[in-house]
Amino acid sequence: MSRKLLETEGPKWVAQGIIAPEQQQRLLALYPDEGRVVGLLPLLGSLLVGLSALSLIAANWQALPEPARLLLLLAALGGAYAAGEYFLRRGGNDSLGIGLIGLGLLLFGAGIVLTSQMYQLIGYDVTGLLAWVVAGTALTFVYQSRFLFALTVVIGGIVQGYSTGQLSGFSYFTAALTVLGLGAYWWRRPDALLGGVLASGILWQAGLLVGFLHAKITWFFIPAMLIYAAGDWLADRPAGRALQVPPLIAAFLFTFGLALYGETDTYAGLLRPPFLAYLGALLAVFGVSVAGKRARGRLGSLTDWLLLLPGFYLPSGLALAVATLVVLYAYSGTMLWRAQQENNPDRITLGTTLFILTTMAAYFKLTWAFMDKSLFFLCGGALLLGLSWYLRRASARALPPKPE
Repeated sequence: MSRKLLETEGPKWVAQGIIAPEQQQRLLALYPDEGRVVGLLPLLGSLLVGLSALSLIAANWQALPEPARLLLLLAALGGAYAAGEYFLRRGGNDSLGIGLIGLGLLLFGAGIVLTSQMYQLIGYDVTGLLAWVVAGTALTFVYQSRFLFALTVVIGGIVQGYSTGQLSGFSYFTAALTVLGLGAYWWRRPDALLGGVLASGILWQAGLLVGFLHAKITWFFIPAMLIYAAGDWLADRPAGRALQVPPLIAAFLFTFGLALYGETDTYAGLLRPPFLAYLGALLAVFGVSVAGKRARGRLGSLTDWLLLLPGFYLPSGLALAVATLVVLYAYSGTMLWRAQQENNPDRITLGTTLFILTTMAAYFKLTWAFMDKSLFFLCGGALLLGLSWYLRRASARALPPKPE
């Protein structure tokens, strides 16, 4: 539970007689307003100061003698960590302290890059950058900071991108540290925002791995849905759902793209891995997901797996387009149905948006080549307006009226 939830839902609970006004105030007192916007200022400020320092050093780096370069790096690094620790120990300045620790982490990475450039090491070996990921992970555990966690996920993605893009290799150590190190930290301290950050970081590295191995791009969805399945096993539903959102976004965008462009024969060679191997791996992950949903009583969300139906094995052409559109309609329709059953207005809005997007794709796909363009736009506009009116009316019937 969070203060935001209590502030938005608390008045409804009071109006419905679930809790008394005094109980609402007592609950709010348990979750004090942390001033999130104000608390972000030191973190953002530390990043800007770090970027300013890096740009200044880079502009004058070649003019400095080598001993001065090393001394400057060590002084900046030690000063940032010392100042951060000082403000953390004082109390009441945690955001500033963590911001300075984050600045120290950025300076540590800059020091690795600049020192490696001096001795011409970074173009041949990624070991120095791995130390940057290790340092970020260690600081995350030591300070238990959400900011350092997110920063380390980004650093891991940068290191992996450099490894695959410049060194033509994949750092399995960086991937393992992100999945096992930061993943273990998040699993013990589930957080909705960090769940989305972690899932996005892992998906980025999974995509780089697929590209590095020159595998069919649909293999990407095996690790992606493993992330989704992990969310099924988490007891904290908001955090688990946040972990599942990036894989579902990727699956929806892929299916949506397949509906629009899947008739092109050149895509077949990129999308179709060996059928039995891919289907076996996908079913194994599906089994893990089903077991988690059953254990947590969430079997209703099995409809998310509609997006993973391997329709790309169908022959390219109209059959593939129609089959993919049916899947998109089924997914958005089941989302709307579940949202109405749960009286969830946010999910109703999302389901409505996906349903309209699917309708637009179907309309463009199936009628663009056969209708006069002016008539095409007229009919399309009328269709979307009518559909929007109908869905809004259905949503209004499904949701209870707001209390006065």
